Amino acid sequence: MNHAFSKTKRLPPLNWLRAFEASARSLSFTTAAEELHMTQSAVSQQIKSLEHALGRTLFLRRVRGLELTEDALAYLPTVQAAFSLLAQGTSELTGRNQPHVLELQSNLSFTIFWLTPRLEKFLEANPWVQLNLATPIWAQDKPSSTVALEILFGQGQWDSRVGKRLTHETLFPVCSPSLAQKINTIDDLLEQRLLDLPGTLESWEHYLESYPHLSTKTKKIPMVHRVSTWAVSLQWAKAGLGVALAHDTIAKDLLESGELIRPLAFSMPMKEAYYLIAPEGLETHSAAHTFKQWLLAEMEKPGKGAANNKARV
Repeated sequence: MNHAFSKTKRLPPLNWLRAFEASARSLSFTTAAEELHMTQSAVSQQIKSLEHALGRTLFLRRVRGLELTEDALAYLPTVQAAFSLLAQGTSELTGRNQPHVLELQSNLSFTIFWLTPRLEKFLEANPWVQLNLATPIWAQDKPSSTVALEILFGQGQWDSRVGKRLTHETLFPVCSPSLAQKINTIDDLLEQRLLDLPGTLESWEHYLESYPHLSTKTKKIPMVHRVSTWAVSLQWAKAGLGVALAHDTIAKDLLESGELIRPLAFSMPMKEAYYLIAPEGLETHSAAHTFKQWLLAEMEKPGKGAANNKARV
């Protein structure tokens, strides 16, 4: 059969599919025409064009109305799902400029370990805010045109975007309570599996080079297992798989709860930190402004410290 659309363009025109969906749902060309603000003959012609293009009969024209063929019954859920997805995407796109919608892009580990335990307070205080959250592992090279606020981890500048620094981090090892019982000295630590991330400025090598009275030239560094995010490395540390490097913001709650332990007291300052980026022109966005003010206030609250996590020298 000579199809009305080529093999390289397999989708029929959208208006044909809309006429099919409305007619199949109502089993009436007349009712579909009223819904679509078309004439009955126009709907009927679009159905005929669709049937010709597909090479399938979709409707049996009965005296008492329409009846769907088996092909139509199989095709209808796909068409309806496609229209539903289009409607959802359109709603999300047009809703991004609404003052109650907050498009937030936040570092994955920051979101899991810091934001999530505190987010209920924000949502309860601001029930009018609709939060749409994306969680990339690494900062994007270019700013998103649809994101109102970004929380990134790095040195503070990405493609001409300068962020407001939220944290001052220090780096230190963490492990499970059971594994911590085996670590009293740096030599004990070097007998364990080490867990780390690629792509960060400070690593196990930097930590050990900074460790007092330890020469990495004479001490062999153990094998380091690497994963893409602290969300995984800290979970592995909690499971007793090894000793992970962590920093204050992501480890604070886990240390206070006793899920993780600092086996050694020494920590080193990090060059990287978490930053808040608010693209120009969006400062007056109500939801973004409200979240920004809440975030800054939360970050300024004094911490409880880590004195209770039994760090040992």
